[in-house]
Amino acid sequence: MFIIIGSVVVLLAVLGGFALEGGPFLVLIQVAEFVIIGGSAIGAMLIMTPLPVLKKIINKVLGALKGSKISKATYLSLLKLMFEVFQVTRRDGLIALESHVESPDKSSIFSKYPDLLQQGNVVLFMCDTLRLIVMGGIMSHDIEGLMDIDIESHHQDGAKPGMILQKVGDSMPGLGIVAAVLGIVITMQAINGPPEEIGHKVAAALVGTFLGIFLSYGFIQPLATNLDLAAEEEANMLEAIKAGIVSLAKGFNPIVSVEFARRAIANDHRPTFQEMEAFVKDTKKAK
Repeated sequence: MFIIIGSVVVLLAVLGGFALEGGPFLVLIQVAEFVIIGGSAIGAMLIMTPLPVLKKIINKVLGALKGSKISKATYLSLLKLMFEVFQVTRRDGLIALESHVESPDKSSIFSKYPDLLQQGNVVLFMCDTLRLIVMGGIMSHDIEGLMDIDIESHHQDGAKPGMILQKVGDSMPGLGIVAAVLGIVITMQAINGPPEEIGHKVAAALVGTFLGIFLSYGFIQPLATNLDLAAEEEANMLEAIKAGIVSLAKGFNPIVSVEFARRAIANDHRPTFQEMEAFVKDTKKAK
């Protein structure tokens, strides 16, 4: 939502300022410049991007347009889920977790949190690690090291869409210059023409430079930054899960383990201790 609002603000600011200066909008409508810059940018992205990453870019951009699904409520649901899962280990033993982690979509615990089930990477990360704990024979520091490897791999994978868009954004001013140079080449062929014609062709060529810079700094690079921040948010969820599970593996009780997870959450989305304490009491009453 904010991406759409921001894009509208960018357009209104630039085009509004152009109008205030008395500029005619028609001079900015240069189809050939759009074709050169847009087509070259898309082609360059196809050259540098493997198909799986390209699909991920499309999905991430569409997701960004809809707005982030991660909020304080999402983290509160995550803490509730972790507390319920940890309670099972304390009440019924580790073996009782097996059915839950093998089929989280059918689990009586995981199914209470459909918003988390939709984030497959988060649930998969949690279940894969809990499965190791159920199997036994692995120390808490080894679990922590393994989760660090998984998080790093996930972070590198999640950073690719933003990195690709950043490179495309960096190239667009140069592609705008290419369009402008081609326009100047055409202008030089009409150098003996009337001044009005030459002026029109020069203006059309300069629009190429404008479009390259405008599209890069006004849209593509901000979108790349948005994708980077979204990847960091998802990585923060994994860090919270790691903190909670490692604490559980070290022998801390469920409440303390969940508190470790809460402390790993970024301040923007971190639930308060009172909020966590409230759902802990509600869960105990329900039992």
